[in-house]
Amino acid sequence: MSVRAEVPWGPGKHPCWAWPGPSEGWSLYQLPSALHSRSTSAPRAVFRTMANKTIKQPVVNGIRDKVLTMDTMNQSVKNIEYAVRGPILLRALELEKELQQVLALCQYPDLLSSPSFPEDAKKRARRILQACEGHSAGSYSASAGIRTIREDVARYIEQRDGGIASDPENIFLSTGASSAIMAVLSLLVSGKGKNRTGVMIPIPQYPLYSATLAEYDAVQINYYLDEEHQWALDVAELRRALEQARAHCQPRVLCVINPGNPTGQVQSRENIEAVIRFAYEEHLFLLADEVYQDNVYAEGSQFHSFKKVLMEMGPPYAQQLELASFHSCSKGYMGECGFRGGYTEVVNMDPAVKQQMLKLLSVRLCPPVPGQILMDIVTNPPQPGEPSYQQFQEEKKAVLADLAKKAQLTEEILNKEPGIQCNPVQGAMYSFPRIQLPPKALQHAKELGQPADMFFCIQLLEETGICVVPGSGFGQKDGTYHFRMTILPPLEKLKILLEKLSQFYAKFTREYS
Repeated sequence: MSVRAEVPWGPGKHPCWAWPGPSEGWSLYQLPSALHSRSTSAPRAVFRTMANKTIKQPVVNGIRDKVLTMDTMNQSVKNIEYAVRGPILLRALELEKELQQVLALCQYPDLLSSPSFPEDAKKRARRILQACEGHSAGSYSASAGIRTIREDVARYIEQRDGGIASDPENIFLSTGASSAIMAVLSLLVSGKGKNRTGVMIPIPQYPLYSATLAEYDAVQINYYLDEEHQWALDVAELRRALEQARAHCQPRVLCVINPGNPTGQVQSRENIEAVIRFAYEEHLFLLADEVYQDNVYAEGSQFHSFKKVLMEMGPPYAQQLELASFHSCSKGYMGECGFRGGYTEVVNMDPAVKQQMLKLLSVRLCPPVPGQILMDIVTNPPQPGEPSYQQFQEEKKAVLADLAKKAQLTEEILNKEPGIQCNPVQGAMYSFPRIQLPPKALQHAKELGQPADMFFCIQLLEETGICVVPGSGFGQKDGTYHFRMTILPPLEKLKILLEKLSQFYAKFTREYS
């Protein structure tokens, strides 16, 4: 379902995917699918298909009813909720050029003779093309991905984790991290009734998880992050959620997002160790969504991969706990989300199941080869002594330093406004502030059949042109209200945006008090 709304910005009206487009220097952001128009009486906050009643099509002129109808389709699809698409990231143009050079050379090899490209980019392109079937990026690859690129990913993981070994045979390249997450979950979901697989996911969560679990007809087990302690993951809360779920399903999977989306927290090593011990004790398969591993800003915060911590904990954890971790070229300092490149590394997976996973991937032929190439460039960047190294390092540091400034600015400005509480943005690319909404606003939203934070977000969009995503699309504790916003716009424009948002909130509160 494609949804557009008109926003009065720029030289004419832009179809509302949020802020004005790249030509005006702003980040794009997709509206929640429920925003059908400028009317505040829009349908519910999230993408939801309701089909409580079935209307059969009559036989007309001998033509029978359709085979695929709302009544005959996979009923699990109807239960899918998906508040947002992945964000289209603000590009760091010079850094993007470095990535695109190798991709351009792979896709049009005649450019290898051009003096316009640096020699290290040409060397990388030749190496990748040599590994491609028929020496062409237009050919199918192996279903798990090009072997050379999987070797580069394994080498990257080893370097990231301080020398802990990584086997290319345990690396599966994917169409973004999303398809890898879905593939692993599809292997894990089984059983019926009380034996149906239960999957523990954080709340707030990235809607990929709830949507996938609905599609696979798995049982979603919510565990709540602790907002009062900077969205910390509390093992006592994991245990509460697990014990409660055992009455109606078979918990088998624990999903963790680190750094957090939409909450922006970064887990400490001690916390990761506690989560690993919990997963081992409760015999859970651990999924570690680590796509924002390059985005850590807060002083004292540091990214620790679950793989590294698991291996350093030693037996019995390192030898027995089953783990799948995920990364992508869509986030970090790269933002190449349109190329759909990603990977998963599996640890301690049953060899026979790993073969089944390969079979499952084979049905989809292979991940997009351009996405594989981008993933190779991300995991095998320019090295010391190569012509592009110094510039690459300078640009990477500049992009991440700029994001750190914007994370701090977001927290500072939002927390100045009474009624808005924003935890520190320790990592990732979003803030998830909590807002107090007055009683009249809650009542009006109820009359419209909308979650209260959706009502606020629609009013914000209508009056200011600023698009944020309501917290109800990610999950939140009852009686609390939030919104997610990106920290990606340029610093000066972000400051104006945050001030404008704060001013609107004050006005909104007065009007509905």
